[in-house]
Amino acid sequence: MKIAVCIKRVPDSETRVKIAADGKSLDEAGIKFVLNPYDEFAVEEALRRKEQAGAGEVAVICLGPAAAQETIRTALAMGADRGVLLQADKIPIDPFETAKLIAAELKGATWDLILFGRMAIDDYNTQVGPLVAELLGLPCVTAVSHLDIEGTKGVAEREIEGGIEVVEFPLPAVLTADKGLNEPRYPALKGIMAAKKKSLEVKPVQAGAGTLEIVALTPPPDRKEGKIVGEGAGAVGELVRLLREEAKVL
Repeated sequence: MKIAVCIKRVPDSETRVKIAADGKSLDEAGIKFVLNPYDEFAVEEALRRKEQAGAGEVAVICLGPAAAQETIRTALAMGADRGVLLQADKIPIDPFETAKLIAAELKGATWDLILFGRMAIDDYNTQVGPLVAELLGLPCVTAVSHLDIEGTKGVAEREIEGGIEVVEFPLPAVLTADKGLNEPRYPALKGIMAAKKKSLEVKPVQAGAGTLEIVALTPPPDRKEGKIVGEGAGAVGELVRLLREEAKVL
């Protein structure tokens, strides 16, 4: 199978982020960047499908700055065959502009599957995968938690509120991977060494301005200090009153 996996470089969820001086972006000084966790499920699924088929190619595509080469190398160390960096100084805020750049790259080849993570943990917009599918005229199934493929047809399961939705689709198709689809592998030392020799093509691109704009970023409000209302059973009445009248949760 020939599979493309579209990934993103994002700040590590354990990194403490700060708002930059412009008030509209993050101060990247000291931030650790990683492969988007949801994209790990997509990479793993691509590798498993290739292994089951016994042949094929897994190509990793990433839009981002030059430093995103390190993120691509992570996917190559997991087992992907080659990488493509669509190099731009800044990822556009408008997901449609991102989708147009990725779709333009994907149009140059025939793919059996195009995989994305369900969402990126830095913006949570969940739109790029479906937008790429629309631009390429391909069927799309989002938030896939289980996948079966036989021949040119696939069956995907999606976890929805109150149950499981089962979707049948033809190949080629665009899928976005959710938690539970698989257990991503850790890059072994052999894979890390091999990744240094794998092809990584850098293609400069220019993103459009788009129609969205970040007006401001603000941190969440500080938590109010706690209050001790008493000790033992005698404090229950006061606690209930405060929960009802001040916190208004009762």
